[in-house]
Amino acid sequence: MPDDLCDLPATALAAAIRAKRISPREVTEAVLDRIEQVNPIVNAFVTIAADQAREAAREAEAAVMRADPLPPLHGIPVSIKDLTPTKGIRTTYGSKAFADHVPAEDALVVERLRGAGAIILGKTNTPELGAGANTKNALFGPTRNPWRLTHTCGGSSGGSAVALATGMGPLAHGTDTGGSLRIPASFCGVIGFRTSPGVVPAYPDPLLYDPLSITGPMARTVADTALMLAAVAGPDDRAPISIPVDPSEWLKAARTPDVRGARIAWSADLGVTPVDPEVARIAEAAARTYQDMGCTVADAHPDFRGLRQIIHTTRAARMAAVHGGLLAAWRDQMFPPLVWNIEHGLTLSAEEWGRAEMERTALWHRVRTFFQGYDLLLTPTVAVPPFPLEWDYPPEINGRKAETYIDWFLLTYAITLTGLPAISVPAGWTADGLPVGLQIVGRRWGEVAVLRAAAALEAARPWAGRRPPLT
Repeated sequence: MPDDLCDLPATALAAAIRAKRISPREVTEAVLDRIEQVNPIVNAFVTIAADQAREAAREAEAAVMRADPLPPLHGIPVSIKDLTPTKGIRTTYGSKAFADHVPAEDALVVERLRGAGAIILGKTNTPELGAGANTKNALFGPTRNPWRLTHTCGGSSGGSAVALATGMGPLAHGTDTGGSLRIPASFCGVIGFRTSPGVVPAYPDPLLYDPLSITGPMARTVADTALMLAAVAGPDDRAPISIPVDPSEWLKAARTPDVRGARIAWSADLGVTPVDPEVARIAEAAARTYQDMGCTVADAHPDFRGLRQIIHTTRAARMAAVHGGLLAAWRDQMFPPLVWNIEHGLTLSAEEWGRAEMERTALWHRVRTFFQGYDLLLTPTVAVPPFPLEWDYPPEINGRKAETYIDWFLLTYAITLTGLPAISVPAGWTADGLPVGLQIVGRRWGEVAVLRAAAALEAARPWAGRRPPLT
C-alpha cells in the first residue's frame, strides 16, 4: 500500500477499506491533512466540514469492523460544489446574497453520495451563481490553477477540479451548463463527465424540466468517474426527466477499453470558434491515437450554424428566470457579466425565446443525422489554455476578439445544446506545462461508448499520477 493515501484512486481505496488494509478514518484524516496544507495555496475549498467528516468516518469504520454490507463508496472522501445544497453545511452559491445560507436538506445527489457511503469533506468554490468559467467571486476570491498559481482553473466547478488535482480527495461533484464540469477538468488535468440529461437526477432545482443544466462526477481516473456515476445515477420521482440506467455497463466500460472499429469524427473548432494553435495540436495528437487502436478518424463535424444566438437567448432567459429577483437588492455587488446576462433575459420576448428553441430543434436534427455516420466526436475541450486569473475571460483567441464572457467556451456549450454525453479527459500539456483536455462526445444515451473511449485513451496515454507544481 503506497504511503500517501491522498494519491490513491477511489477504486483502490474502496477495495483496501473492504479488505481492512486501511480504515475510513485513516483516509479521511490523510485528506483533511492535505487540505490543511494545500488549500491555503489554491483556495479550492470555501467551507471545510471537518467535524462532520470525522464523525462520518468513525461511523464508516464501525460498520467495517461489524462486517456490515458496505456500499460502493464506503469511506471515500468527496467534495461538493458550492452551488449544491448540503444539509447543515454552508452553501453560498458563490454569492454575497447567500453568504450565511445553511440548507436544511441535502440535494438529491448529496443524499445519494451519503447513501453510497461517501464522506462529505465540504464545499468547493464556484463563480457567483455558477456564471462564467473563471472560478472567482466577491465572497471567497479566486481559486488558483495548481499547475500555475497565477492562472485560472476554469469553472464553474473549478474548486472541485483543483481539489482533485492536488489530492484533496479522489472524487468531486460538479455541475455543468455551458461546460462547467469539462472546462475545469481540462484546465486542471482531471476528468469531468457531463452525462445525458436525466441520467443523474437533479433536485432541488427551480427548472426541473430543463435539460441544459446537469450534475455529475469528476475524478482523476476513468474507473473512478464510472464508480461515482454509478452511485448517483438513476430515476427519482422528484426529478421528472430522470431515467432508468444500468450502472454495471459503465463500470464494465471503464474496465474494458476496446474501441476497435469505432468511427470517430475529429474537429478542432466545430466550425464555431477560433482555437489556440497549440491547444489544437495537442488535442489532435490525442485524437489520432485512436487510429492506432483500430478506429477510423476523419475530419468532420455537425453543422452548428446559429449556435451563438441559441446560446445567448436560452442562457439569458434561464438566468433571468432563476436569478432575476436578486437584481433589486444585489445588482451593485454581483458579477457584472452575470448582471448583463440577467438584464438581457429580462428584455427577451416570448417570440425570441421560442425562435431560439426552434433553431435548437433544427440543430438537433442536423446533429442526429451527422451521428448516423459516426460513433464519437472529438474536439479540444476548451479553445484556449488556462489564462491569467485577473481576466474574467480571454480578450481574444488566436487573434480574434472575444465579444462576450461566453465566447471562449463554445466547444463545450455547443455540445450542451445537443443533450449528448461528453467527457473531458487529459490530452497533454503545453510547452510551458499547462494541461489541455480532449472532449469525447457520444451518441444519444451513449455514456457506455464515451467511458470506453476515455478509458482507451487513458490506457494508451497514461496521465494519472502526475502532480501539479503549486507554483
